[in-house]
Amino acid sequence: MNIAVYGAGTMGLLVAEALQTDERFNLVGIIDNRVTGEGIYKTPDEVPYNIEGIIDFSHPSNLEELLKFAKKGGVPVLIATTGFDGEEIKRIEEASKEAPIIFTYNTSLGVNLLGELVKKMAGALGSEFDVEIIEKHHNRKLDSPSGTAKYLLDKVTEGHSDELSPVYGRMGMAKREKGEVGVHAIRGGSIVGEHSVIFAGADEIIEIKHEALSKNIFVRGALTGIKYLKDKDNGLYTMKDVLGL
Repeated sequence: MNIAVYGAGTMGLLVAEALQTDERFNLVGIIDNRVTGEGIYKTPDEVPYNIEGIIDFSHPSNLEELLKFAKKGGVPVLIATTGFDGEEIKRIEEASKEAPIIFTYNTSLGVNLLGELVKKMAGALGSEFDVEIIEKHHNRKLDSPSGTAKYLLDKVTEGHSDELSPVYGRMGMAKREKGEVGVHAIRGGSIVGEHSVIFAGADEIIEIKHEALSKNIFVRGALTGIKYLKDKDNGLYTMKDVLGL
């Protein structure tokens, strides 16, 4: 399966390296208009090979070009870039009518299992428990809160029977209101990624946590995801589909 990687950043290069050592794939190029080098192209149209799938770990600014190429040939795409706004997410959804697309905030198996557990816990514990989400990342991460924190917030909201409202950080003099979900971002050092969801009730606390010890967990998930898209019909897929959750 001929795969191109969007983005020559840390994740993109790790994915490219993994593709070169996996007999299921053939790395045909890295797409990035910021850098130059052997095997790096400014646009997907410049890649001199047939592209059968694209893994995107780049930047929201590349979305228009990426989706245009995917729609033109019905090319499968796994989008694992974060920081999209609501309008950009709508464009991804629209493009999935013309190409098979996985859109995910996190490609790791553990995080996606965490999301499903959080959804069930929110439904079971209900309004008797307050919910807080804490995420930690390295000091170079641009978007805040993380895409995974937003994903976990979505899962809490899906599972909960009450209408919930997020509160991003806390400041000032005000008590916690019913239906709030606190979302807190921490940035420092070289933290790969850590996410905790706290359910705090009367006299008991349940905390469920996922910690990434290396970026390789995201690489493995990305390769599993793009392989899943081979021969799939056009549509929008998630890692839940990939993992059969």
